[in-house]
Amino acid sequence: MNIVVGVTGGIAAYKTVHLVRLLTKAGHDVTVVPTEDALRFVGLPTWEAISRHPVTTSVHEDVARVRHVALGQEADLVIVAPATANSLAKMTAGIADDLLGTTLLATEAPVLVAPAMHTEMWRHPATQANIATLQQRGVHLVGPAEGELAGGDSGPGRMAEPEEVFAAAQALLGPGDLAGVRVVVSAGGTREPIDPVRFLGNRSSGRQGVALAAEAAARGAEVTLVAANISADVLAAARRPSIRVVPVGTAAELSHAMQETAAAAEVVMMAAAVADYRPVTVADRKLTKEHGGVPAIELVENEDIVASLAARRREGQVIVAFAAETPEDEAEMLARARAKQERKGVDLLVVNEVGWERGFESAENAVHILGRSGDVAGTATGSKRDVAAAVWDAVVRER
Repeated sequence: MNIVVGVTGGIAAYKTVHLVRLLTKAGHDVTVVPTEDALRFVGLPTWEAISRHPVTTSVHEDVARVRHVALGQEADLVIVAPATANSLAKMTAGIADDLLGTTLLATEAPVLVAPAMHTEMWRHPATQANIATLQQRGVHLVGPAEGELAGGDSGPGRMAEPEEVFAAAQALLGPGDLAGVRVVVSAGGTREPIDPVRFLGNRSSGRQGVALAAEAAARGAEVTLVAANISADVLAAARRPSIRVVPVGTAAELSHAMQETAAAAEVVMMAAAVADYRPVTVADRKLTKEHGGVPAIELVENEDIVASLAARRREGQVIVAFAAETPEDEAEMLARARAKQERKGVDLLVVNEVGWERGFESAENAVHILGRSGDVAGTATGSKRDVAAAVWDAVVRER
């Protein structure tokens, strides 16, 4: 799920670092939106490192995307922790003088606040009136707790512990439409060795497959990610308890891992870019010019892994394939996709156009999703996480 965590200027901001960590480990995509005062307590590099996203307080960055509105529109949940007396007053009045304020006004998602302030500020009639107004509008409250406060004071006003805020957030999000579903996703690109130095491969970064795994985990699935040659920085988004990563290199290794893990899965998603061919022989030593002439590399066809998985599917198992095409136009792309879907025998097929500057190695994607009948069951354009959400929506409908 897409979660925005707003951080306001209170000493309890240090607790929110752990809250963001809990949310990301649970598979959620977290964007931190601090106020300028919040950065006096916890710096921007910490928020970027823990959330794995760029962080800003400004409404003047990423203007082309209209980020000051888009964050709220795309959120499944907005959390404000800590929520100071000042931030609660601004929320009540609808003041939007920074990125957090505009995000709160632009969202229709549930909003959860975790107040944190001195006891006198919490008990003040203005704060209590603000809380009552916000709750009447549907804002959810967790805490504050009673205990030791900054400066040695004690009483109600202490921010709820990160685990409590996390539990409240999970309750608002619900169990997820893939709760308990066992999922296998392949990602990345296979490499077929020519010699100890060279290989036949492709430009797949694995970003789309990793996004599919992360989205499934955020929806409650138990995920196995079969990762073919994915760099550590891309794979970092899948480093969470609900995702088991199985590294592979060649098409043969990918096939073995997929056959082994798919046996117990309810959904199998083949997003990896698999080499169609491999060298018949692999040289023991590096091929060099000194060997004389240009070497001839004889190729043999690799197994069609997804067709094999579809042929061996269990009853009720959903098989999803991906196809990367370089067509003349959309009609040709869909025709190729439908032929491939029928040939492979899969339930859903996700097709996208690739080229020198699109598809592979890009942060964004544009896809058509073909349903069982070959009709277009959905389309998606945007970040690879946005595309992943649309693909899983189609899978949920199919199941």
